[in-house]
Amino acid sequence: MPAGLIPGLHHVTSICGAPQENYDFYAGCLGQRLVKKTVNFDAPDTYHLYYGDEAGTPGTIMTFFPFTDAGPGRAGPGMASAVAWRLPKAAFDDWMLKLAEEAQDFEGPAERFGERFITLRDPDGAPVELIESDIDGDAPDGFHSVTLWERNPEPTARLLVDHFGFAQTGTETHGGVERLRFTAEGGGRGSVIDIVRSDAPGSGRNGTGTVHHVAFRAETDEVQAAWRERLSAAGFDVTPVIDRQYFNAIYFREPGGVLFEIATDPPGFAADEPAETMGRALMLPPRYEAMRDRIERMLPALRVPE
Repeated sequence: MPAGLIPGLHHVTSICGAPQENYDFYAGCLGQRLVKKTVNFDAPDTYHLYYGDEAGTPGTIMTFFPFTDAGPGRAGPGMASAVAWRLPKAAFDDWMLKLAEEAQDFEGPAERFGERFITLRDPDGAPVELIESDIDGDAPDGFHSVTLWERNPEPTARLLVDHFGFAQTGTETHGGVERLRFTAEGGGRGSVIDIVRSDAPGSGRNGTGTVHHVAFRAETDEVQAAWRERLSAAGFDVTPVIDRQYFNAIYFREPGGVLFEIATDPPGFAADEPAETMGRALMLPPRYEAMRDRIERMLPALRVPE
């Protein structure tokens, strides 16, 4: 990957309701590993759950803030409206059969840009797409793409192309909705961003079942610092670097309103516990350790098999 380009997604963070239902779907139905059980660093009375592959590799990480008292949300313009995983082509039909046998409802298969896909709904109603991909394996393998919903895609498209180094690789229209596809060089995990243009009335509402932010990868702290300088010079209001224990993060709003993050690959999710046991114990940042007993009493029970 040439210097100065975004290689793809790092993680996606969403809002959910009951943490146990969330765990049962993503770790159970989708077969993802819970790689980190911690708290929202800005609100430690709430979990922050991270799912991914066995190693917690950037590009595989879906995270959730379980706000049990939050109302249902609704995607709309200026929000991410869907998250998609890569599903090996050889396993696609088997997964449809598996889901049917488990009485897991799904829509499809349908086709988009020459790829078959199906759409599930998680316990909070968020769309979860599984897209047929030319990869090996027998289970979902990290992100395929995220879909952004924009009334005017052009400014967001310029950010992706002119700054992030994505290329526009396709346009399709279905049911009067135009979809623009942008792909990062290299075509690895999480290398696709779709933008749908829709003038549908109404607006989005944050709540359960909606995406909170979309995070892109920076391979090192130095690369992230360069991105912060570059985006600030381009007129974006970028936060200072924030230590998230498992990566460093900067945030800004893309022109359409979606909250973007650029997160570093290191230090990774094995920074504070052995890789073999990640996700079993509640891990807290050092500043909250003195409050562990209180925090554990506030958090709802979450059953995670050994």
